[in-house]
Amino acid sequence: MASMEENFPRGGIQKKPTEGKTPNTKLERDNLFNVRHEEKSQKRKRRQKDQGKQKKFKADNIGAAKESFVTIEPLMIEALCEGMLLLGCIKEVTDYELVVSLPNGLSGFVPVTQISDAYSKLLSNQVAQGELLEDLNSLVDLYSPGTLVRCIVTTVEKNADGRRSIKLSIDPKKVNKGLNASALASGMLLSGFVSSVEDHGYLIDIGVSGTNAFLPRQKAQNYIKTAKRGSDLKIGQNLNCVIVEIKNEGRVVLLSIDRSEVASSLATERQNWSLSNLLPGLVVKARVQKVAPLGIKLSFLSFFTGIVDFMHMDPEKSTSYSPDQVVKACIISINPTSKVVRLTLRQAFIHPGGSPNQVSNDRIGAVVEESTVKAFYKQFGAVFELDDGTLAFARLKHLSKNRKSFKPGAFKAGCKHKCRIIDYSLMDEMCIVSLKYQIIEARFLQYQDFHTGDVVQGKVFALKPIGMQVRVTDAIKGLVPSLHLADVILKQPEKKYNIGDQVRCRVLECNPAGKKLILTLKKNLVQSKLPVLSNYEDAKPGLITHGFVVCAREFGCIVKFYNDVKGLVPKNELSSEPISCPDKVFHEGQVVKVMVLKCEPQQERLLLSFRLSSKPALDDKKGCTPKKKQEVKYQIGEMVDVKVLKKKDNGLEVSVLEDEGNAIASIPTAHLSDFVATCKLLWHCLQEGDVLPRVMCLSDNGERIILSRKSAVISAVQEEQVVRSFSEIQPGMLLTGYVRNVMPFGVFVEFPFGVTGLAPKVSMSDKFVTDTKDHFVVGQTVIAKVVSTDEEKQRVLLNLKVSECSSGDSAAESFALLNQYFKEMKEIRNLLRRRGESSMTQGLCELVPGKELQLVVQDVKEDGSALFSGSCVTGLTVTATRYHLGVGLENRSAILVLCNSEIEAEKCHILQNRANKKIIPGEKTKALILHVDALTSKVYVSLREELLKRRAKQRLTENSQHYAIVQHIAEEFAIVSLKTGQLAAIPIASHFNDTFRFDSEKLKVGQAISATLKVVKENDHGLLLAVQSSAKKNVFVRVRNESETALEEVLATVKHSLSLGDLVTGTVKSVKPTHVTVAIDDKLTGSIHASRILDEVPIGSFPTFTLKAGQKVTARVVGGRDVNTHRYLPITHPHFTQSIPELSIRPSEIEGEVTAVLSRKEDSATKKLGLYSVGQTITCFVKKVLKHPEKSFKNGQAISATVTGTDVTETNLCLSLTGIQSLEQGTITVGMVTKVTPHIGLTIALPGGKTGKVSIFHLSDTYMEDPLGDIKAGKIVRCYILSNENGKIQLSLRQSRLNPKSKSKVEDVEITCIKDVKKGQLVRGYVKSVTSSGVFFGLSPSLLGRILFQNVSPYFVQKHSVYEKYLPEGKLLTAKVLGVNGKEKHIELSLLPEDTGMPSILPESLGLPRYDAEEEKREADVREKREQLKVKTKRRIRNSESEQEAKPKKRKICPTDENDSGIEVYYREEEDDDQEEEADKKKSKIRKPGEAPRLQVSVGFTWDEDMNALDIPVLNQKEESSESEEEEDPHSKLKKQTKKEKELEKQKKEKELCKLEAALMDPSRQPQSADDFDRLVLSSPNSSILWLQYMAFHLQATEIEKARAVAERALKTISFREEQEKLNVWVALLNLENMYGTEETLMKVFERAVQYNEPLKVFQHLCDIYANSEKYKQAEELYHTMLKRFRQEKSVWLKYASFLLKQGQTEATHRLLERALKALPTKEHVDVISRFAQLEFHFGDPEHAKALFESTLSSYPKRTDIWSIYIDIMIKHGSQKEVRDIFERVVHLSLAPKKMKFLFKRYLDYEKKFGTTESVLAVKRAALEYVETKSSLADI
Repeated sequence: MASMEENFPRGGIQKKPTEGKTPNTKLERDNLFNVRHEEKSQKRKRRQKDQGKQKKFKADNIGAAKESFVTIEPLMIEALCEGMLLLGCIKEVTDYELVVSLPNGLSGFVPVTQISDAYSKLLSNQVAQGELLEDLNSLVDLYSPGTLVRCIVTTVEKNADGRRSIKLSIDPKKVNKGLNASALASGMLLSGFVSSVEDHGYLIDIGVSGTNAFLPRQKAQNYIKTAKRGSDLKIGQNLNCVIVEIKNEGRVVLLSIDRSEVASSLATERQNWSLSNLLPGLVVKARVQKVAPLGIKLSFLSFFTGIVDFMHMDPEKSTSYSPDQVVKACIISINPTSKVVRLTLRQAFIHPGGSPNQVSNDRIGAVVEESTVKAFYKQFGAVFELDDGTLAFARLKHLSKNRKSFKPGAFKAGCKHKCRIIDYSLMDEMCIVSLKYQIIEARFLQYQDFHTGDVVQGKVFALKPIGMQVRVTDAIKGLVPSLHLADVILKQPEKKYNIGDQVRCRVLECNPAGKKLILTLKKNLVQSKLPVLSNYEDAKPGLITHGFVVCAREFGCIVKFYNDVKGLVPKNELSSEPISCPDKVFHEGQVVKVMVLKCEPQQERLLLSFRLSSKPALDDKKGCTPKKKQEVKYQIGEMVDVKVLKKKDNGLEVSVLEDEGNAIASIPTAHLSDFVATCKLLWHCLQEGDVLPRVMCLSDNGERIILSRKSAVISAVQEEQVVRSFSEIQPGMLLTGYVRNVMPFGVFVEFPFGVTGLAPKVSMSDKFVTDTKDHFVVGQTVIAKVVSTDEEKQRVLLNLKVSECSSGDSAAESFALLNQYFKEMKEIRNLLRRRGESSMTQGLCELVPGKELQLVVQDVKEDGSALFSGSCVTGLTVTATRYHLGVGLENRSAILVLCNSEIEAEKCHILQNRANKKIIPGEKTKALILHVDALTSKVYVSLREELLKRRAKQRLTENSQHYAIVQHIAEEFAIVSLKTGQLAAIPIASHFNDTFRFDSEKLKVGQAISATLKVVKENDHGLLLAVQSSAKKNVFVRVRNESETALEEVLATVKHSLSLGDLVTGTVKSVKPTHVTVAIDDKLTGSIHASRILDEVPIGSFPTFTLKAGQKVTARVVGGRDVNTHRYLPITHPHFTQSIPELSIRPSEIEGEVTAVLSRKEDSATKKLGLYSVGQTITCFVKKVLKHPEKSFKNGQAISATVTGTDVTETNLCLSLTGIQSLEQGTITVGMVTKVTPHIGLTIALPGGKTGKVSIFHLSDTYMEDPLGDIKAGKIVRCYILSNENGKIQLSLRQSRLNPKSKSKVEDVEITCIKDVKKGQLVRGYVKSVTSSGVFFGLSPSLLGRILFQNVSPYFVQKHSVYEKYLPEGKLLTAKVLGVNGKEKHIELSLLPEDTGMPSILPESLGLPRYDAEEEKREADVREKREQLKVKTKRRIRNSESEQEAKPKKRKICPTDENDSGIEVYYREEEDDDQEEEADKKKSKIRKPGEAPRLQVSVGFTWDEDMNALDIPVLNQKEESSESEEEEDPHSKLKKQTKKEKELEKQKKEKELCKLEAALMDPSRQPQSADDFDRLVLSSPNSSILWLQYMAFHLQATEIEKARAVAERALKTISFREEQEKLNVWVALLNLENMYGTEETLMKVFERAVQYNEPLKVFQHLCDIYANSEKYKQAEELYHTMLKRFRQEKSVWLKYASFLLKQGQTEATHRLLERALKALPTKEHVDVISRFAQLEFHFGDPEHAKALFESTLSSYPKRTDIWSIYIDIMIKHGSQKEVRDIFERVVHLSLAPKKMKFLFKRYLDYEKKFGTTESVLAVKRAALEYVETKSSLADI
């Protein structure tokens, strides 16, 4: 309240001062120049009638008075004031400001926004549009140093370091503000700026309101040619303009910038200049009035007076000026306050348009040993003559170190001094020098003096968010970025550095032009003695230097050096050991030592290595390059066969079979196929060990081999349709490549051999491109047309438009794509069929489109679709859409509109006989397969009768046109149904580049189209192949007769007159190892295969070499094969083939029957392979010899081989020269290590292309610490086959298996099952993992044991990280078996030293507490107490019963009586409970022979399982028995305890029970077993947190089913009133199913959760689960469902909006808001818009959020809650100006006083926090005005 009273005082309106008594405020004038002028008397004058006359008279005399008493002195910075006009000379030009030299050594700066209105407008447009404007030129292009400009002082401010900063403006509106249209006159010299470029000239802004200035083009030509700054003037360019003509009373002015006219211009009296519009830069004729030591006083333009200081007198005439002398002078400053005009007499300024003399940059900083004093001015400084004869000026403070040491006598004229040039004043044409010793000797004076790598001393000046400013010299500050404040990144640098601290830095980068100095404080860089790398030219291979990491990614590290030199350290050069995640090993800013491997200075590419010792120098590389590296190199385009080694997220790691697996390569996922969908499917289907034939080498840099299976790319390389270098590229070429990157501005396409080009956005598609990512994806195959090339920048521009890149035959191209797609799908199907791992996979292969299935309806969804199940589709998802159920088709029909009178209209109607029928879950039905998606295991079926109806198959002909209906749409093709009832596939895309179509262009299910058949026989997928007919072709093609078809087919394939069986004579043209080419006639060539030469081929011979070139042969035609002509790409022109006859010269075939040669086309592959069977021995011929066996085999040699099978494509046979090896269990074979997996084992390649696994437990009979250390990939080993089941082969390398007769010692016996483990046994094994429930210990490949933490070490450990450090994965240990549970297969082990006899796992040096320390202490106390009791007892017995001591052992025990219960209880006063128990045992041992045994009850019994929690001492049996034997009096055992002893015993038991309870109730005690959790949930059954922890306990042990069971128990146990607790368990169960279950199990849990909980909460939780697990598609579908079901719930719309914004879908959010406003009631609209706007501020577009708030508040201005929210957000995200604008609008609203008070209070709090004292007072004034207004209204 106190603050409120202070800010808003109560009471009425304050009294206003009387109008007639306005306080007479004194006008303050700054007497800055010691200028003496008469002032008005300070005495108050009487009011007189002629007061006005007296004032006028006084004003007239002021000017004269001033002129009489003006002091001549140089211009000082203290004399500058706002509005002062100055003539300046541009000293430096940067992108954002002009540095201007001012008179008398001063300098100021002009910001980029103070040039002119036209230039500022262009800047604003560029910022608003976010892209560069052509009309906007930079300041560097417009201005150059040495140009004279007129400027006006806008502000003089003090910087943080106390220096004054002069801010100027050259805007003509400010400089020429004293001019108006009527004051303009011909001949005036004005400064103007180009504001617009027109056809006949330029519009010039001269700053005079109401006047349009025009510069004709002819008046500017002379200036443009001389200036040499382009062929035209530019907007914002400064010009000296002479007024040539004035029209329309000054409204139109014609100008000239001709240099001769400008130079001869002179200001005269006729131009009516006045003190208010006088301008700097005007040249006038002046008369000398007075000559003084410090300068001259002049009069000019009749009634003006000015001064010239000593620095602006002409040096050549400085002593020859006399009164009344007429001189030419130039005005350089006008002070509006003191009315002082300053002029210069220097020759450079008295000719307008000229420029002053400049000095070379090398001169700045030079030390002059002897400079002569020319003149000394005691208040200002001294003028010197330098060694080159030029003049220099030194200010007074630069003449000596300080004022005390200054001696004026040392600066008499002629004295010589040593000085240093520190600057040059353009306006004074003088050097500025200093005589200070510290400046003369300073190492650094200007930015040019700094060099990268220099170590400098500095002082901390300021700490900022971007880094720390360090003052290196008085005038130079450097920046230490946050990254370079220390060797590690400092979160709070202010704790290490204080302002004023001295620091030692090193120069990282220096840019004198931009006045930028970047420093580093990293100790390793500052102290480094290694060479400094500051440019790419110095980066010689082998150079070792220091750098720092700026980026660590999966590809490696980017290291930066001095002067922004950067280089890449590839992943394989990071360390000698492989590093999987570089970002976890290296951090940003880390200083590293690197070695240069390779440098390309022109491209600024630098390759580095962290492996300093392993890399040889460049000179030694030739001799040191290992042979292996040369062997693995492959040429681009070389075809190889590979085997899959490992599947990675981004592709496959493979080994090249031709190199026996030594060459490791990779195939990116996108390069597995030309089709994106096939790439994903093939990656999914391939497994380790699979062989991929005919893969092309795409790149090989010696380190990494990249392969590709893209058939289009392979064909392009093989047919030489590629460019190998940039020089081969020609515009107009069509090249096949693949997308390398997709950017917002276009697509980068890469071609084989590394050439890359860019397809801009406009050239990507024939359609309008909104988002480039909608059209292409990375890795996609494309065909590009070269548009243009840029040789200098090595850039290629491409065009991807289908209209430019296609051949024009879209039907042929689209069919080629479809044919290639199904060809690849056939290979994948054969791969799956041959593997046959599971029944589901086999079933998937058997399902083809067109097949009928008997199914059972499982479920019908809300959208009308249905799910089915059946025995033939087990494990698959079978679905049918609403359309294919035939439901909901009432009143719907479709007619195919085709212009053919032969088609009857009634046949085109869709049947509706299933319109009213609905399917029910459980119903059996027939269905037809439409499509099988192997990737998602989905089968799409149809129940439509028109598809299921059996029809007689009609004979179809190629290229016939048919009416078809679209039934299903897949990714690459669509399924259509013909009238014949058959299914056909039509391609969706007509070209590789045809990837995008609008919704209106997309095919839709049920749509009628016209299709042209291309393949009339169903393929392996059960489909015909067709293409969609052109839209213009509506008439069907006439059906051909059978005879016509057969004739055309023959003519299409055979291009010669030969037929099968003809005898021909030809000449051998060439002899190849595997075939011979024969010329039959001039145009026809035939081929003889090596197998068609001899009837009996000797093994090892070369049949083709029996023929010679030129030899005449007679042969018989045995077949023919089609060969591509290489004229066009096979994808685009598949029909360009020619037929080559296959010949035979076998004697048996020439004389007898002809055996036809099968075609080598793909469709006959099955027939070819059918001729051979596994195990058959055949004669074959070597086609290609690999690198190693070239000594044994030659090309064309006949060899005998055994058929072992086929490859994955089923087009090639797999052969063996050694026969088929058996891989049955128990056999021994030879294999090669292909992969070493740490802590797991080996992968072995076996004969016949098989792969086996070896566990680390089967590597040797004796386990070793590092079992895989000596084994490397490529090693040949003998293996014992343990098992061969389902294609998985388990192997062993144990000697006891390989050589059982050797009887070698087996130290670690094989453990095959849990029965091999016995309690108490010592076993050895490897640590598997450390979890919160204990240490898991591997005993064999299939058995794991658990070691509880209390059994790991005798030391108590709180942090599990200690165990992880000393028990790493794979550590070899010895353990003792504590227990074996055969049913649950649990094995409990111990590592304690007392169990294993081995040292403790944790060393004693850690200083950890022992588990048994407290226990031992308690046992010691008990022993001591027991000894004391024994002594007392013996003494008492000896004294009282000495007679019985003689025979204590012969004493008989009383027999039991009839009422005896059979339980013996002894009471001893001296002994505790444990002794009493032992006494019972002792007594029972010496009972009578016929006495019944008594039941012994242990006092130490407890129901708690955790024995560690008990503190009950356990006595040794031997000690107890010996003590009892020493006791001689049996009667002493029967003595009763005293009352005191009983009380003590009772207290002791209570203490023990308390300890036990405390141990169980200890909150820090973590449950270790399921029983512990059962006890906890039993005590708190309604606590969901306990149940969730119980579930997590099972999940850590990967026991998913047990976790599910716990969740179900929790749901049954928790009370129905605890709704939130139950919901927590449901959410946990949903999370569990999402992570470990399937989509089906998740949906089942979700449906149950909706039934038992509030549905909205369950929906929202599932959406969050989907979003957190990055299942965005499922989340979006669920949100759509929620919007339908809970459309009235505001929270649903807001949650969906938040989801969309986090995904970056701002446009979708905007559309969602419109839908929300339609769905929600009107009263919720304002709140919803406000919440949407808040979300936009946080995750979306802040500008759109502002627009939402503004539109809402314009409609609801009185909603103070919305105002308050808007203000809060703007304070966080907006600028202070924007916040103040909002507050100003708010406080001027007409609201209730209470609301206004709240808003004023907020405004005031804001200003107090962020504003100044003036702004706070302004708010208070506004509040008082509001109160006064309200009070006055109340009075009315």
